[in-house]
Amino acid sequence: MENDLKYMRFLDYFSLEGKFDELVGIALFGLGRAGTIQLQNLLSCVRSQVCYVVEESQERLRVVEDKYKHKIPNAKFVRVTHISSLLKDPSVRAVIVCTPTFSHKDIVCKALAAGKHVFCEKPVAETNEDVRECYNTAKAHNVKLFCAFNRRYDPGLRSIKNKVLKGELGDVYLIKTTSRDSPIPSIEYLRSSGGIFHDCAVHDIDAVCWLMGEKPIRVQVFGSLLSPPLKELEGRDFDTVTISFQFASGKLALIDLSRNACYGYDQRCEVFGSKGMLENLNNRPNGIQQQTYNATKQDPILYSFPSRYQESYQIELQYFLDLVVGNAKEEVLQEDVLAVTRIASACEKSAKEGIVVNLDW
Repeated sequence: MENDLKYMRFLDYFSLEGKFDELVGIALFGLGRAGTIQLQNLLSCVRSQVCYVVEESQERLRVVEDKYKHKIPNAKFVRVTHISSLLKDPSVRAVIVCTPTFSHKDIVCKALAAGKHVFCEKPVAETNEDVRECYNTAKAHNVKLFCAFNRRYDPGLRSIKNKVLKGELGDVYLIKTTSRDSPIPSIEYLRSSGGIFHDCAVHDIDAVCWLMGEKPIRVQVFGSLLSPPLKELEGRDFDTVTISFQFASGKLALIDLSRNACYGYDQRCEVFGSKGMLENLNNRPNGIQQQTYNATKQDPILYSFPSRYQESYQIELQYFLDLVVGNAKEEVLQEDVLAVTRIASACEKSAKEGIVVNLDW
């Protein structure tokens, strides 16, 4: 956590006033939801240089090129079929992978084998066997593989982690998180998302284990599918779930998860301990609260994940660039990534079979 203060001052790296040690050449793969967020952050970060933007869809690639080519005139906008040639380009030092999950392993392993550092949106691959192969490739070629669990870089959650480590809460008894999506994802996205546990709950699972400093040994989950627009997923997926964890220490955790919160992107975390309680509450556009004799008013909470976690994405990018140039220690380890995938699978099994699942670590 020694780099926290530097990461809290991340805005220095997202302005022309910022100072940086090395310019890192980047190839960005994928222009979906995560890819467009990463592209925006790369364009405003003076520590990085976009060398390639890679996308399978010719139409999407053309639209993005028309919109951004004046900002990155030296970047090349190419189809995925050009991967071999661009990975030979010495100006590319790192690759950011935001493509669909099924394509991750191929791109990640090829990039690592070419000596490029890799930032990959979760999950790194579809199976734990493939995840291990990706990390083994990184080790064999002496490059970094970073799985993007961006909530670790949320300033609020990171502050709570530091306070827990300092003992300010005493013994931690219980962690509760709420994650309710807004707007409801499209049915097209959900059909290939991998399900609510591997697509959505993994962020909360990682955050809870990171804050607790343990992995659960017992998992119990209840799930329902309640939103009419998603009824075709009945029997295959859920849109509302509650997840309960018990840890070997006896500590507990609860995760309240939904695909659809009409009032905004609801993200809260509470850590309760022997010396008190810490909360990370929802973000709003501003801190103004209007009070009158009969009412209290505030602006609604932020509407979607790109706005709620804007800072987290930017801090995460800064951390990755520090990792590339050797100015940071690895924080998201192979064992963390494998554990989260295993726990998510246990959650899915519990929900579908109506059983408590025990995990032996």
